[in-house]
Amino acid sequence: MSPRHPHPLLLATIALSLVLPVVPRTAHAGDTTPPDTLWSARTFPSPTRSYALRLRPGMDLRQELLRFARQQHLQAGFIVSCAGSLTRSSLRYANQPEASVREGHFEIVSLSGTLSAQGAHLHASLADSTGATFGGHLMDGSRIYTTAEIVVGELTRARFDRSVDSTYGYRELDVKRR
Repeated sequence: MSPRHPHPLLLATIALSLVLPVVPRTAHAGDTTPPDTLWSARTFPSPTRSYALRLRPGMDLRQELLRFARQQHLQAGFIVSCAGSLTRSSLRYANQPEASVREGHFEIVSLSGTLSAQGAHLHASLADSTGATFGGHLMDGSRIYTTAEIVVGELTRARFDRSVDSTYGYRELDVKRR
């Protein structure tokens, strides 16, 4: 495409970054946050940068993504897509304290989340050899079987920090302008 006619995907990405809504979060019982600060996200236009990478057999999916984020000095990264397979999965299921580890051959059905040089919050959905799917919070220890072909995006005018949310005590995403 010529400079006068940008690629349609670029236009869609720019349009999406301009229209993402700011959604008020629901106050939970015991939440002492003042009503004027009950926002779970901040939005502002930001161009994106994209990276494509391939992980090889035996690599740890989460650790390699964190290493990549540190090497590239990512400040506001996100997973665009991932196709690949694992021989070992390590996922923490909803409201469980520990990871559940499975050995076998698994297709990566989806990978989503945010990442920066300071950390990541990643979720994966996997399918076993019968097509049964399962998913959860990606933990260290998920090993690549044949490949993981990943596209990572970065918001170039944003920074992802993590701060403790008093609602549940977890370190949650705090989006800031660079």
